[in-house]
Amino acid sequence: MTGTVVEVEVPADEFALSQTLSAVADSEFEIERVVAHDAEMMMPFVWVSGGEREAIETALSEDPSVSEFELLANPNEEWFYRMEWVDQIETLVRILVEEEGTILAATGNSDHWNLRILFPDRDSLSRTYDYCEENGLALDILNIYRLEEGRQGRFGLTQEQQDALTLAYDEGYYDIPRNLDAGDLAEELGITHQAVSERLRRAHENLVKNTLIIGRGPDEKGK
Repeated sequence: MTGTVVEVEVPADEFALSQTLSAVADSEFEIERVVAHDAEMMMPFVWVSGGEREAIETALSEDPSVSEFELLANPNEEWFYRMEWVDQIETLVRILVEEEGTILAATGNSDHWNLRILFPDRDSLSRTYDYCEENGLALDILNIYRLEEGRQGRFGLTQEQQDALTLAYDEGYYDIPRNLDAGDLAEELGITHQAVSERLRRAHENLVKNTLIIGRGPDEKGK
């Protein structure tokens, strides 16, 4: 299996829905899927949570990047829209049309968009990054991993850290009360008590950083 997965951050003002995100700053947008018809238009399916529907739809109707939108569902205080984006989609055009990439996940707020993208290979990612630089588009790369690395790569874990976490979970280290302690884990892994404690600490740090911290703006730290 081939492919390169990259997690990037894009400023909200350089991406579609910039005006909407500024107008309804208490809302969060999550792209479910993007259909790329051509270089002139993208058709995303977007979940919106937070805020008021009337304010959201007023903002969408006034946003120059949105040519039209349609509410498809409204479960549990969330709104699911089909949209057509026609402006500020240069980065998406490059990813989806020019490089045949796939948007695996994307969330946006008034500060930035975070995207997880699958590129066919590392070269297509490099070309996209170069294109953004040459055209004054910000593309801040947060994490890169090969598709075959799976969740291990996505979460920034080494093989040893993943093995330690998996064993700890399977053997009841995280149960209350615990079924075994760090000394037992160290014995099963064939390393010292100090080494297993350090390995788990670093693994926990990587998990937090790559699942909770990535995508959080600087003003959110410490909250």
